[in-house]
Amino acid sequence: VQLQASGGGLVQAGGSLRLFCAASGSGRTFRSYDMGWFRQAPGKEREFVTVIRSSGASTFYADSVKDRFTISRDNAKNTVALQMNSLKPEDTAVYYCVARLRTPRALGYREYDYDYWGQGTLVTVSS
Repeated sequence: VQLQASGGGLVQAGGSLRLFCAASGSGRTFRSYDMGWFRQAPGKEREFVTVIRSSGASTFYADSVKDRFTISRDNAKNTVALQMNSLKPEDTAVYYCVARLRTPRALGYREYDYDYWGQGTLVTVSS
């Protein structure tokens, strides 16, 4: 599956931004994939942000974004969205959309849990 992330940009601290990820090119339906987001800030390691189950029934968030970010998916449109509110300068990063085939295992939060990665979209939060 190919993943195309979009929606990044420059926003002031306290503002909001909505990222999108469109999936295509898979012989499997979009419902076959758990979808998530990672991010990598300048000079730092890539880190987990959030994930949503293939069915949309459950989600998991990193502590650093809990209660500020919301992940959602539209299985009819093959898209996943990340609504980011109350943004902070430390949220500045390249955000990557990720996917893995659905599994009964717990929602993954490690890079090796995901087989498919998008190209990333840059989010810059100014203070």
